[in-house]
Amino acid sequence: MSFHRCISTLTQRLLAPAGLVLLLLGGLIANPYSSHAEVELPNLGDTSSIMISPVQEKILGQRWLRAYRSQVPTSSDPLIISYLENLFGQLIPYSQLDEKRVDLVVVENNTLNAFAVPGNIIGVHTGLLMYAKTENQLAAVLAHEMGHLSQRHYARRLEQQKKMMMPMLAGMLAGLVLAANSNSDAGMAAIMGTQAAAQQASLAFSRQNEQEADRIGMQTMVQAGLDPHAAADMFEEMVRANRLNRRPPEYLLTHPVSETRVADARNRAQQYPRVPAADDMEFQLMRTRVRVEAEETPQIAARMFKSELDKDSSNPDASRYGWAMALSEASQFDAARDALAPLLEKEPERITYQIMRADIEISAERYKAGLEILETQLKANPDNYPLIIRHAEALMKAGIYQQCADILERYSRKRSNDDYVWYLLAEVNGLAGNILGVHEARAEYFILNGIYDRAQIQLRNALKLTKNNAYRTALIEERLKYVEAQMRNEGF
Repeated sequence: MSFHRCISTLTQRLLAPAGLVLLLLGGLIANPYSSHAEVELPNLGDTSSIMISPVQEKILGQRWLRAYRSQVPTSSDPLIISYLENLFGQLIPYSQLDEKRVDLVVVENNTLNAFAVPGNIIGVHTGLLMYAKTENQLAAVLAHEMGHLSQRHYARRLEQQKKMMMPMLAGMLAGLVLAANSNSDAGMAAIMGTQAAAQQASLAFSRQNEQEADRIGMQTMVQAGLDPHAAADMFEEMVRANRLNRRPPEYLLTHPVSETRVADARNRAQQYPRVPAADDMEFQLMRTRVRVEAEETPQIAARMFKSELDKDSSNPDASRYGWAMALSEASQFDAARDALAPLLEKEPERITYQIMRADIEISAERYKAGLEILETQLKANPDNYPLIIRHAEALMKAGIYQQCADILERYSRKRSNDDYVWYLLAEVNGLAGNILGVHEARAEYFILNGIYDRAQIQLRNALKLTKNNAYRTALIEERLKYVEAQMRNEGF
């Protein structure tokens, strides 16, 4: 898709209704020195409510999220998603967010980037996990983004930016989509071009916003018991990357880091003692998962991690985990079991290792062995998201379709905004011969990804199969009305 076509599509999808233009606030793309969600000084009062309410922000954010998901590759790795959700869980109670919940979107892209969108939505590129060296550094970025959101800067910038809203908003959304779909310069050029017009008017203001988000993010880190010095550490890593790379990481275009900003963060952190990381092994393991998938082939990844082990790795357990994962993906199952064995002996209770153990068996088509591992772990950890998803995937691969469908049907009520749950449910319903279930699950998947025309088709097909079931018919008709209303609102 060309850049101009991308802008046109997103403009039609998100900006056609005049009311939505006012909702999708100018701070999202205000200038090259701000994040996607900027910060206003908290002592200015909540005058923003005159223009836009928190409820409207929520509606806006969900529309944006659906449109974004429809354009970019997002991760369905339950281990990475669960890890990030848990890290947010550590931070959110200590943030200044009024609504203590964040909708997370994990983008499959190896570039350093993260962004925030009104309505408490935060996006994280998988590359951020590779770039951060410690869990505290990653947490500092997330806390900064939450600092932006908690100040409702979008609403406060609406009046200033509304005249430039249409071209900048369309351009930024298109740039974010391009940046998420490739590692090329295309996305970068799009973002830089659309922001140039606003640079002069908003430079000082956006720097103030970034400073405020830094301060609020550091307060969150301190109150959560994490290391406040990690923010300055991360900034220093970014400054080094900016010097060494041909072009800066995407994150630096919207969160510029200068020597002054590093010094400010370091000085602010000096009033607090350093907090040593008690155990960030899960961070290192998730970072390793991203590194494995980033390599061209699992064979290359296996050689890389074996080389790390042979050369006295700085984190041998993480390197060994990566080696085992890569060997399994390369179908070297005996070698993968041998590589994983020392980790299981050292920490048999670590769920991440047990899931890897099951993954190896399932990949080797030893379904009974893999299912036994997962079911044993589920007895001790019945609400664990990665275990539930891996169990469902394993049941489907083993041909135990109805049990898999029953599990996913129940779980879809608990995790109704998880598009991967609906994707799996549609797949297994098809394998089980439940055509009505296929149409219903596919409709929910398409709704979450903003593909309303296809959701409409699925629901209409479902209605043809429920003529003798008045209750089911009523439910599907209500869902169809919702989809048609969304199509009208978003300019379909």
